[in-house]
Amino acid sequence: MTIEELEQQLDSFKAAERKKALSSLLKKVQAGEIALPEPGQFVNLHCHTFFSYNAYGYSPTKFAWLARRAGLAVVGTTDFDVLDALDEFRNACQLLGLKGCSGLETRVYVPEFATRVINSPGEPGISYHMGVGFPGSKVPASQRKFLKSLKETAQQRNRDLMERVNKYLSPIELDYEADVLTLTPAGNATERHMCVAYARKARDKFGEGTEELAQFWSQKLGTDAKKLGLPEGRDLINTIRAKTMKRGGVGYVQPDSGSFPNMADTNRFILAAGGMPVHTWLDGSSDGEQAIEELLDVAMSTGAVAMNVIPDRNYTPGSQDQKVKNLYHVMEVARKRHLVLVEGTEMNSPGQKFVDDFGSAELAPLLPAFLTGAHIVYAHSVLQRQCGLG
Repeated sequence: MTIEELEQQLDSFKAAERKKALSSLLKKVQAGEIALPEPGQFVNLHCHTFFSYNAYGYSPTKFAWLARRAGLAVVGTTDFDVLDALDEFRNACQLLGLKGCSGLETRVYVPEFATRVINSPGEPGISYHMGVGFPGSKVPASQRKFLKSLKETAQQRNRDLMERVNKYLSPIELDYEADVLTLTPAGNATERHMCVAYARKARDKFGEGTEELAQFWSQKLGTDAKKLGLPEGRDLINTIRAKTMKRGGVGYVQPDSGSFPNMADTNRFILAAGGMPVHTWLDGSSDGEQAIEELLDVAMSTGAVAMNVIPDRNYTPGSQDQKVKNLYHVMEVARKRHLVLVEGTEMNSPGQKFVDDFGSAELAPLLPAFLTGAHIVYAHSVLQRQCGLG
């Protein structure tokens, strides 16, 4: 098999095929057919894999391989509501001589901010939240129920959402098992999986490139679908999600205090499982994030020791606008509080980068803090796994 074919096989839903492909690629490295660079200083500790949703279909092994080929210093996976990537990713990183760690992302309720939007637009009191540096995928027996509930709650939320959207998009209706779960390797589907499933179902019914397909989506989405990249382009997927599943959409239901676990309970789970609780920062524009000191007081009071930042959406190259000012401000706040900085590109939406442009004038000064943070998370995961000293 060619290098390209082997790299493609790294994304197989069959674990044995992924493992075999990596082994074959490593043999090509040893034979001098593939040159791997020395690790540099760039990092990405927030990459979703296909165990939740990766826009490019990357498995944990594929991400590790590409990160090693790119010469990244430290990398990390982050999947919604599961630790399914952890063991595979760690094994691949060990074979590649790459520093790697894993965590999860979920949504939590913050009662102290019940009336203020934090980082989930239009949803007061709801916050995206992370745990990183977990030592293993097998959490203590006392925490298994909590971890299991994260996935089960999310999947039930998806099923309920699908029922509402099915009614609106009829005759294009999904079967969750047949149309959605088949797009995942381990049954952890997301809204983006459902959007892809709707796009493919419509294509199969109306035909690719047909006027009927364009008319269907134009009518249902209220826009000229021919400009959205039919049959399943990025703009179409994003528009389906925005118009049917997000706030204001036909399937959307406003979450409340009972929709997600409390942040304090989630932090207790993360700590008990050996991870590091992480507050996630969006862009500094919401009511909640404008009160960042108060917000971090709340997060840190129950165990948060780190803060996640997605740099790419928080600056405009060549412009000293409000976005980059907010970014620099929150970085300084984190420094003063001795919070570990976790950064990445997510890669769960088409168009997101593999690694941030740390050579840019805006991000270059921030790289040392991100590199230090990445090494701390990696060191924590190793120490916690080896001797419980993370």
